[in-house]
Amino acid sequence: MTEHGPQPVERELPTQEARDLLTLVRDLAQREISPVAAEGESTGTFPRETFRLLSGSGLLGLPYDEEYGGGGQPYEVYLQVLEELAAARLTVGLGVSVHSLACHGLAHFGSKEQRAELLPDMLGGGLLGAYCLSEPASGSDAASLRTRAVRDGDAWVLAGTKAWITHGGIADFYTVLARTGGEGARGITAFLVPGDAEGLSPAPPENKMGLKGSPTSQLHFDGVRVPDSRRIGEEGQGFAVALSSLDSGRLGIAACAIGIAQAALDEALAYVAGREQFGRPIGDFQGLRFMLADMGTQIEAGRALYLTAARKHDAGKPFSREAAMAKLFCTDAAMRVTTDAVQLLGGYGYTADFAVERYMREAKVLQIVEGTNQIQRMVIARHLAGPESAR
Repeated sequence: MTEHGPQPVERELPTQEARDLLTLVRDLAQREISPVAAEGESTGTFPRETFRLLSGSGLLGLPYDEEYGGGGQPYEVYLQVLEELAAARLTVGLGVSVHSLACHGLAHFGSKEQRAELLPDMLGGGLLGAYCLSEPASGSDAASLRTRAVRDGDAWVLAGTKAWITHGGIADFYTVLARTGGEGARGITAFLVPGDAEGLSPAPPENKMGLKGSPTSQLHFDGVRVPDSRRIGEEGQGFAVALSSLDSGRLGIAACAIGIAQAALDEALAYVAGREQFGRPIGDFQGLRFMLADMGTQIEAGRALYLTAARKHDAGKPFSREAAMAKLFCTDAAMRVTTDAVQLLGGYGYTADFAVERYMREAKVLQIVEGTNQIQRMVIARHLAGPESAR
């Protein structure tokens, strides 16, 4: 790292324990994740051993209660850990966020008995989770989902298809939203489905623009029986479970976006520090310096926004508006920063020899997952101006 190259990010952490945790994460990322990230994405290899390592290190359950095997860390800390992991490899950072999302429903809406029985393995037992809300015909309009669960004695029988499922086909458990009543949001219930349930089958993974190491697939539920003891919350409460999970999940996506943007800026800074044109380092040219200034400003603003939302979450205050703002701003910023990083590297930036082209491809998906950024604007506008007219 040169005098004029990338500098370590200064973190706002509330305790020495949190500072030690982040030091551990940075060391793990530098030793175990970053060195194999490019090859893993090139070959489409999912780093399952990395997730087992994260689980064994207590990093898959950071924001959950220690009573159930979690790390007992505030979101303010958890999200900064996510940022570090995403900067090393987005497949890992996003995967941890998705796993946390899959645990959220049970942790916050499950019974005490369910939490005691199931959460320890989900949070620290080497298991990997996935979240099943979207369907082929219901993405942004999630309340119109069609996967159905029908009561059969002390069990439920699930039938339907879920789409765009991160970790689809490799997860050990799925939090699944299914219709148990009439149309609309009130007829939906949440279930925890084992990954090896009979009648559950994945489609081949999608061939994506980026995040090739993270499998995304449809899941087919063909008469999958789930005991009522695996129902999360009350019957018909599923959409409330989903919205609560998504508010927290959006903060995870925001942190991942800033992580990948920071990685792109660091790559650009290192490049301009060593590249000369017209007899001068290109970092001396004002046009490029202004681009770097804008990139750094967007990253710092996004980081401040997601941390503000996290602190409201930790204080038990409503944070839905701030979560939508953070997801919107941070993911749009990541797209701009990674695009500018490619431009700064010129022709080299367009080759797979430099990581910025991968960052640019990966940043795009963050504007789509956990609610598209158009949906985030709808959420924010409702908080600011009230619901739309019924006319």
